[in-house]
Amino acid sequence: MTKTIRVAHSPDSDDAFMFYALAEGKIDTGELRYVHELSDIESLNRRALSGDLEVTAVSIHAYAYLSQRYALLNSGSSMGDRYGPRLVGITEAPANPRVAAQGKRIAVPGKLTTAYLALKLFQPDFVEVVVPFDQIEDRVRRGEVDLGLLIHEGQLTYQDDGFHLWADMGEWWFGETGLPLPLGGNVVRRDLGQAVVQQVARDLKASIVYALEHRRPALEHAKRFNRGIGDEKTDRFVGMYVNEWTVDYGDRGRTAVRTLLERGYEAGVIPNRVEVEFVGK
Repeated sequence: MTKTIRVAHSPDSDDAFMFYALAEGKIDTGELRYVHELSDIESLNRRALSGDLEVTAVSIHAYAYLSQRYALLNSGSSMGDRYGPRLVGITEAPANPRVAAQGKRIAVPGKLTTAYLALKLFQPDFVEVVVPFDQIEDRVRRGEVDLGLLIHEGQLTYQDDGFHLWADMGEWWFGETGLPLPLGGNVVRRDLGQAVVQQVARDLKASIVYALEHRRPALEHAKRFNRGIGDEKTDRFVGMYVNEWTVDYGDRGRTAVRTLLERGYEAGVIPNRVEVEFVGK
């Protein structure tokens, strides 16, 4: 009997690349039929809180509130290895951006995003203004906020748009911990049962491996979601967030997830300690 699994992810080139083989029927998924839903990451975080979706991309920060209902798939991570969300302004960065950001009004793409968690660890004392991720630069430009925290393609295009980098959360995190910054992952609902959970894990890993082994057609598929950044930047952006970390977190990646969530708890941003369960091989 065919079982339908809804898979939700962001309408971004890196997620589209990752799910290319599943979306285009390039791999055999047996009795599982995958139906894709696209939404921005903060909306997906919120939907996951209610257990609405069988499989979804979420922020690693959001997983702190989902771990009872969902397990973290061992494949599908978006890991920033000395790069990540970028804090930008229309003025040049001061000598000590961390101190200078104190008390500032900062546009953030959602309070469940890992970008927000990283910024709270970087500088806990600021006024957050939640803004759709693709409107953050406009809010900074109009002077409605002092600074903006950019995710997705804005990490590559902010200079072209006249902004100055104050801090790269991934670079800062590496300096603090020596670890990559785990931004996003894919989760599967536990109540699907062990057999289905393990097949979902196998299928997602197979999709990622297929895309990496068939990079050109996967990029052709992905560039439909690149929000106008062009082929070269699409290739670069996909390479930043779909790589060996995405195939498997590995021991270092799993340590990074646990360290981030523990630091979030110790800082009082996350209310409870989180037991992280990874599924799949």
